[in-house]
Amino acid sequence: MSRKLIFSLPNILTYGRIAAVPALAVCFYFPTHTARWIALSIFFIAAITDFFDGYLARIWQQQSTLGRMLDPIADKLLVSVCLLILAWDQTIGNWSIFAAIIILCREILVSGLREFLAELRVSVPVTKLAKWKTTVQLVALGFLLAGDAGDVVFPYTTSTGIVLLWVAAILTLYTGYDYFRAGIGHLIED
Repeated sequence: MSRKLIFSLPNILTYGRIAAVPALAVCFYFPTHTARWIALSIFFIAAITDFFDGYLARIWQQQSTLGRMLDPIADKLLVSVCLLILAWDQTIGNWSIFAAIIILCREILVSGLREFLAELRVSVPVTKLAKWKTTVQLVALGFLLAGDAGDVVFPYTTSTGIVLLWVAAILTLYTGYDYFRAGIGHLIED
C-alpha cells in the first residue's frame, strides 16, 4: 500500500475516530455538565467522520485495505466504549443494560462471523437496515452522552436515548440474524 493511501484524508478521519475514543472516555472522569457536552461534541465529530471517511474514499478512489480494516474497528470501538462508559456511570441501568448487552454481543458475533467468512473469501454486504441500525444507535448514544446535562435543556433527553437504545437493540437482533443466516451455509459446509 502506498504512503499516499496510508495518509489519505479518509484514513486520517478513521484514525481520528479511533483517537476520539479515549478522549471521550476521559470526559467521564469529570462529573460536570460541561464534560458531558464536550463528550457529546467529540462523539458527534467522530460519528460524522464515519460517514465522510467512506464517502470520500469512494469519490476520490482512495479505498484501501487499511481503511476497510480500520473503519469497522473504529465504529465498534466508539460504540462499545460509549456503552461501557454509560453503563459505568449508570446512565444506562436497570433493564436497559440488556439493550447494551444485545448491541455489544451482536457487534462481537458479527465481527467474528465476518472474519471467518473473509477467510473463505465470502463477502457479506452491509444492508440498508444495518445502516439504519447504526444511525439509530449513534443517535441514541448521542442523547445518552448528553444525559443529565441534556435533561436540563430538554427534560426527556435521557429517556429518549433509552427508548432509541432499545429500538437499536431490536434492529441489532434482526440485522444480526440476517448476517448469521447469510453465513450459516458456509459454517455448515465444514
